[in-house]
Amino acid sequence: MKKPLHIVVLAAGQGTRMRSNLPKVLHVVGQKPMLGHVLDTARALNADTIHIVQGHGGEAVRTQFAAADVKWAHQAQQLGTAHAVQQAMPGIPDDATVLVLYGDVPLIQPGTLQGAVDAADKSLALVTAQVVDPSGYGRILRDKKSSVKGIVEENDASPAQKKIREINTGFVAAPAKRMRTWLSKVKNNNAKKEYYLTDIVALAVRDKVKIVTVSAAESEILGVNDRRQLAQVERLLQRRQADKLMRDGLALRDPERFDLRGELSAGRDCRLDVNIVLEGRVVLGDNVSIGAGCYLKDCEILDGSEILPNSVLEGARIGRGCHVGPFARLRPGTVLSDRARVGNFVETKQAVIGEASKVNHLSYVGDAEIGRDVNVGAGTITCNYDGANKHKTVIEDGAFIGSDSALVAPIRIGAGATIGAGSTINKDAPPGKLTLSRAKQFTLDGWKRPAKKSK
Repeated sequence: MKKPLHIVVLAAGQGTRMRSNLPKVLHVVGQKPMLGHVLDTARALNADTIHIVQGHGGEAVRTQFAAADVKWAHQAQQLGTAHAVQQAMPGIPDDATVLVLYGDVPLIQPGTLQGAVDAADKSLALVTAQVVDPSGYGRILRDKKSSVKGIVEENDASPAQKKIREINTGFVAAPAKRMRTWLSKVKNNNAKKEYYLTDIVALAVRDKVKIVTVSAAESEILGVNDRRQLAQVERLLQRRQADKLMRDGLALRDPERFDLRGELSAGRDCRLDVNIVLEGRVVLGDNVSIGAGCYLKDCEILDGSEILPNSVLEGARIGRGCHVGPFARLRPGTVLSDRARVGNFVETKQAVIGEASKVNHLSYVGDAEIGRDVNVGAGTITCNYDGANKHKTVIEDGAFIGSDSALVAPIRIGAGATIGAGSTINKDAPPGKLTLSRAKQFTLDGWKRPAKKSK
């Protein structure tokens, strides 16, 4: 019978090198707290119970993950990793397998950890890695038969041991009963006077328990202790996501200049230029093109539409064959029907723009419903806010709005109506007619431009 799996996530560190008031595990990678990535990995392993050991900033951590199905343990004093794991052990039965994860190591892969869990039935399983620069890591010590005989921390290592490139990642799995016994015997006779989880390796060797190592890629095991490492992990995550998307058929002009901070679903033959940021849930149909420097959040863009460079779309739904931008801003509630166009320096909000309608230049359309085949001229403003309440503008099919018009809501522009350029319209315009509002133009004969007085 399969043993229950209990995962212990260590998340109690202060993260002093981050120089931040925010607990370290709440710093984001890919727009998600690092601890969130670790919990996703834990769930992917089908853990029976996930235990989070929190300490510094614990209330903020618990608040952030209040909805998570986890058990909490408190480490009041940071006395080392072995001491931290001990705080969770009272809630773990002896017949379970224990896997230890870290809230500041967000890129570890479920497949790697599954290998450790599988090997930990009657053994102590360690996840190790061969790295180019082992500085700062505990080194794996092996005997002449290549069996693991212990781990030495950086501060306690001899010059010869510091040259070892196989390092301890900190991820361990073991039977809970044995783990409990070993933890009770760990001493703090080391340079930092801390209780190291790694010391259970020597105890396992003494007890003649088989030690199995599982190899991880260096990119999986990077921890975050400062802002530089946070940025490094961010880029690794982004490249990992980009590689998967490209394998699935997405065309990225430069995967090193792509940021996905949420979830992307893309159809066939989609093309993304450089310096694009995607947040939340973004859905692309087939043959969608996104220009350089665009920001999209919680958007759906259907087949054949093109988003031109430096456009910002948030909470928008774009139909088929639409053109947006460049330099357009589509705010939440914007819906473009098929073949609609929104051009440069246009802002929309809570606006439904009908099929084949155009808002091409320097306009603001908010709280509006625009029909089919409408042309909205440059500089048009829907005046939707009276200082207290929002009001709706309705423009019916086939209307033509002249440039530099102000439509004072609530207002309805009838089907086929024309609004003369430069008008301020504050009453409904009838269908099929020209409506305009202008002051009379006149010329003063004999007028001369003022000249500067001579000194």
